[in-house]
Amino acid sequence: MSALGAADALPGRGRIPFGRVLALAMRELRSGLRGFYVFIACVALGVAVITSVGALSDALKGGFERQGEAILGGDVTFARMHARADGTNREWILAQGRMSETATLRAMARRLDGEDQALIELKGVDELYPLAGELKVAGAAFGEAIRDGVVADPVLLERLGLKPGDTMRIGDAEVAVRATIVAEPDAIADRLTYGPRVFVSLATLERTGLVQPGTLVRWRYALKLPDEAGESSAALSDFRERAKAALTDAGFTIADRRDPSPQVSRTLERLRQFLTFLGLTALLVGGVGVANAVATFIDRRRNVIATMKSLGATSRMVFSIFLVQVLVMAALGVLIGLAVGLAVPVLLTNLYGDMLPIKAEMSLSVRSIVTGSAYGILVALLFTLWPLGRAELVSASVLFRDEVAPERVWPRRRIMLLTLLVAALLIAFAVLMAESQRIALYFCLGLLFVFVFFSGLGMVVNWAARRVPRPRIPEFALAIGNLGAPGGLTRSVVLSLGAGLSLLVAVALANASLVQELTGRIPTQSPNYFVLDIPKGDYPDVAALVAREVPGSALVEAPMLRGRLIEIKGRSVDTIKPPPEAQWVLNGDRGLTYSDTVPEGSKLVEGEWWAKDYAGEPLVSFEQQLAHHLGLAIGDTVTVNVLGRNITGRIANLREVKWESLALNFVMVFSPNTLQGAPHNLLATITLPRQASLEADARLARVLGRTFPSITVIRVKDALEAFGKVFTKVMLAVQVAGGVTLLAGALVLAGALATAQRRRILEAVILKVLGATRRRILVSHFAEYLMLAAATALFAVALGALAAYVAVRHVMDIEFNFAWMPVAQALVLALGLVAVFGGFGTWAVLRARPVPHLRSE
Repeated sequence: MSALGAADALPGRGRIPFGRVLALAMRELRSGLRGFYVFIACVALGVAVITSVGALSDALKGGFERQGEAILGGDVTFARMHARADGTNREWILAQGRMSETATLRAMARRLDGEDQALIELKGVDELYPLAGELKVAGAAFGEAIRDGVVADPVLLERLGLKPGDTMRIGDAEVAVRATIVAEPDAIADRLTYGPRVFVSLATLERTGLVQPGTLVRWRYALKLPDEAGESSAALSDFRERAKAALTDAGFTIADRRDPSPQVSRTLERLRQFLTFLGLTALLVGGVGVANAVATFIDRRRNVIATMKSLGATSRMVFSIFLVQVLVMAALGVLIGLAVGLAVPVLLTNLYGDMLPIKAEMSLSVRSIVTGSAYGILVALLFTLWPLGRAELVSASVLFRDEVAPERVWPRRRIMLLTLLVAALLIAFAVLMAESQRIALYFCLGLLFVFVFFSGLGMVVNWAARRVPRPRIPEFALAIGNLGAPGGLTRSVVLSLGAGLSLLVAVALANASLVQELTGRIPTQSPNYFVLDIPKGDYPDVAALVAREVPGSALVEAPMLRGRLIEIKGRSVDTIKPPPEAQWVLNGDRGLTYSDTVPEGSKLVEGEWWAKDYAGEPLVSFEQQLAHHLGLAIGDTVTVNVLGRNITGRIANLREVKWESLALNFVMVFSPNTLQGAPHNLLATITLPRQASLEADARLARVLGRTFPSITVIRVKDALEAFGKVFTKVMLAVQVAGGVTLLAGALVLAGALATAQRRRILEAVILKVLGATRRRILVSHFAEYLMLAAATALFAVALGALAAYVAVRHVMDIEFNFAWMPVAQALVLALGLVAVFGGFGTWAVLRARPVPHLRSE
């Protein structure tokens, strides 16, 4: 808008109507979006990340819920460990509708020649399986295949060198592979699997001899309700309440098709929250670019603002006009971000949808749209109110001379209060939308600290550059002068680059520490094998075989049962809302044991251990951290359902457990008089001597399998390697997501260069007139960028290392390992961004012709 146009449009000094403000703002925008491109890009990037994460999460969750019946295998399921449903419990379930019974357990599949074996997830099913969903197999009809054989995952056949039609041994039975699995409908609803799936009939399962009293087998009952009982959410809720009342002491875990796997739902929600936080970080880092864009916008309209004020426009009028323009640009950025964010899940599901265990149900995600829009508008307001508030206070005369004598003023009190209100709303929105309010609050406080720290660092660098003695080399003297110049790049670059780089360093160092924990400590501190389901009577023979095959091996055993927490301090666990990090212990069944001594890998921290001949009321030792999360203390009671019986124990002591040692440890350890009489098997670890050969290692596993068909041998190294592969993919995804923050920092850097471009071009023109060559100007600019990047990187590495240390030591409770390689990679990436964007900016400066700029000045 020209100054003359502004004069024609301005009313008198009365209160300006909003319609006139809007008209003036829209007329101003007729000249185009110049100066707002970085603004729009910064807002759009953050909103796109938040929206895409939310939309994809909602699509997966929506598909999860809509396919709940197929995923669960029915309308409702009842599951418990060890004990098969019988008597009145079975009769009650059968009376409610059509029922399908399944049993799952871990076992070993072996070649008949005994040369190879593999851990499998064995699933025994009845003739009605599956009640819902479609089981796809290749080679034969499912019912016919399991009548006298098995249906196996093709991965198992590849591992054992078998093909359809071949025979293998499972437990005491020799079974032929009749078909292979293509798709299993209820795989997600089952527990976490460690081996390939093998289907057998319940009759074949009984023939294997694996199901004995105390075996770790999970019995599951899928129920298809009559239409009137399962067609609505209210009817399902009513049915679950009736089921809890009828099966009070049965110890069943109940799930329904509305949420077929609460663990998966919680994982999706936590992943959504984590990635949303990363998107918010990118948005906040991009907010610096928003502030730079507003500063550039105001700088380019100095003459217009000056004319408007000279003709009687009030400060509030100027503020209102430009605030409307900024909000319009923010809305445009939000719309672009929403469009990109909603398109990303569609693209990903089209490209990789077949790799997902559930089909994503794409729909217009209101929650994602509201979340992305709210974050975008709030961040835009947070970073624009302050510069707009300062602009309204500057007089026309100062605006005309601001190029050479910028005036630093504070906004009016109402603008400062409004800025604080927007910041408080942003924090409150982030906290209220999070699953864990405590973690969200810590995240917001951490971001606030990062911004304050790097803002202060930018001011310190700017202050120091103004006072440090100038070197005699002209290029370096000019570079230091630019660092200390008002309106330069220092503060913006330090803040944006520092925030993004510190996040990347923190993620990289946390990743390095976890990898070191997994790979560095295993050989010296961990067992070689876990052996499951050892019958108590066979343990002496197992120990003798191990000692004979590999002399010097250490064998440690512990009783092993599974039970489900029913009550804590007399309250049903269904009414307890623990923090997210402790929720898992209340969901499903947990491993239980009993002991007359403190288990290896545990340390007593509160209370006393019971005597070896203790015969009083049931006592239990609880893991310390989980006890504190659940509000438990010595003297409190916990009730656990084991084998269909409720057992209430009083907490006698608390233990600190070193889980990473992989010793035999449990959340709850009972006094022997509590569980000793219950039917159970043993769990053992085998630690081979260091000098044991790989051949002896492999031979021991084969001999154990041939001699004791019912036991399951799990090689610890294989399990850790499998976990490590998954962990590496997760950390790579986190690093990529963290890289979005650095991308936002790059946009801010581009905006900062645009902000300083006019001053830099004029400076370069004057230097050229005075005889400076392009080489000297180029060297001075790159020296400036290098000093900025070095100062920022040094503090970003320190802050990122501190954040990683706190997360690793105090949250993950493992040793912190500082690794230079990931830090160096992050530094190279940051320096590369500065060099690329700085190079583009310098090229534009060097291309500028002197005459037009000298004339305009």
